[in-house]
Amino acid sequence: MKKNIVVNEQFCPQNHHCPSMNRCPVGAIVQKNSYSAPEIDYSKCTGCGICTRTCMVFQCTNC
Repeated sequence: MKKNIVVNEQFCPQNHHCPSMNRCPVGAIVQKNSYSAPEIDYSKCTGCGICTRTCMVFQCTNC
């Protein structure tokens, strides 16, 4: 998977369970704990962009 979707940690409050984790149809968004920024598992990510419509932390490049 080409890394078209990135996490912009500048906008993430990093004090909650990431709501995009439940929206990702392939489970590509992971979070170590509720005080860490979400991360994308690019081996699972299909680039569908659902996360970019759920939260401004996820940004699509070259889409």
